[in-house]
Amino acid sequence: MNVGVSQAIGRTPLIELSALSAHIGRRVLGKAEFLNPGGSVKDRAAKWIVDAAEASGALAAGGTIVEGTAGSTGISLALLANERGYRSVIFVPDDQSPEKIALLRTFGADVRVVPALPFTNAQNYYHLARGFAEQTPGAMWADQFENTANRQAHIEGTGPEIWRQTAGDVDAFVAAAGTGGTLAGTAIALKERNPEVLAVLCDPMGSALFAYVNDGELRAQGESELEGIGIKRVTANFAGAPVDRAIRVEDRDAIAMTHWLLAHEGLFVGGSSGLNVAGAARIAMSLPEGSTVVTVLCDGGQRYSSRLFDTAWLQEHGLLPAANGLEFLTQRT
Repeated sequence: MNVGVSQAIGRTPLIELSALSAHIGRRVLGKAEFLNPGGSVKDRAAKWIVDAAEASGALAAGGTIVEGTAGSTGISLALLANERGYRSVIFVPDDQSPEKIALLRTFGADVRVVPALPFTNAQNYYHLARGFAEQTPGAMWADQFENTANRQAHIEGTGPEIWRQTAGDVDAFVAAAGTGGTLAGTAIALKERNPEVLAVLCDPMGSALFAYVNDGELRAQGESELEGIGIKRVTANFAGAPVDRAIRVEDRDAIAMTHWLLAHEGLFVGGSSGLNVAGAARIAMSLPEGSTVVTVLCDGGQRYSSRLFDTAWLQEHGLLPAANGLEFLTQRT
C-alpha cells in the first residue's frame, strides 16, 4: 500500500540493545524514533498537532504553521507543512546545533534564530512564536509544550506500539522530558494496560523536573549542554503524568553512552538518546535479572556532529569520553 509522509510516521522498530543487555543481564530495548520520516520522535507530536488543528478549523488551506522549538519539532512541522501545502515559520534559540538550523532551512521553513533567553523573558523563543502567530492571519501556533495533542500522540501511538512489540513484557519505561509529551503519554498508555509498569523520568542537569517528581518542588541544579530535553516548569503535557520516580544523568555519562552505542551497537544517535539509554540501563540494573526496560532513541547523531561527535568541542566542554567501556554506569548515581 502506498502511503504519504504522514502515514509513514510511527510504527517504528523496537531494537534490543544486545551488547548492553548482555553486559547488565537485563533487556534494554530502544524505540527507534530516529527512523521516522523527519528523523525524530517529534514527528508524532507534529502529526497529532497538525491533524487536531485541521479538524478544529484552526489551520485551513493556505495557512501558516508557527512554532518555537529547539529544532526537531520544527523540522517535523516543516515536512508536514510541505506535504499539506502550508507555510512554516520556526523560531529557534541560537544555542542549538547548526545542523538542525541548516536542516530547517533546507526543508523550506522561514527560520527565525533568536537569542537564547530564559522563559521568563518576553523575548524567549516560545513567546516570540506565540506573538507572531497571534498577529499573522491564517497562522496556527503549534505550542508543543501546552498543546496536549502532543501527549495524545503517545497515548494512541507510542505506548500501544511498545505494548504490542513486547507482548506486554515490559517492566519499566524510562525517558527524558522536554515538553513532557513522550514520557507522559507513553506512561499513561502502558499503565492503562499494566499499572505495575514502572515509569521513570531521566532528567539532565539544569532541569527542575528531577526535584519536582521526587519531592514536589521545581528546583534546578547545574547546567546541561544537551539539546531539547530538560525544563524548569510543568507543562500541560507533563501535568498529572503517572511518573513513579526520577533519576538524573550527567552530560558526560549521556555522551559517553552515545559514543558507546555507536561503537558497540551500531547506533548513531543524539545526546537525548544517550541520556535515555544510560538512565534505562541504571534502572534495569536495579531490577531483577531478566527484567525488560524500554526507552526512546529520540533522534539521529547527524544533527549533533559538530558538537557531540567533534573532539575539539567535547574537549572544550570537558565532555570527551574517557573510556571505551561502561564503567560510567556504576561510577556515578
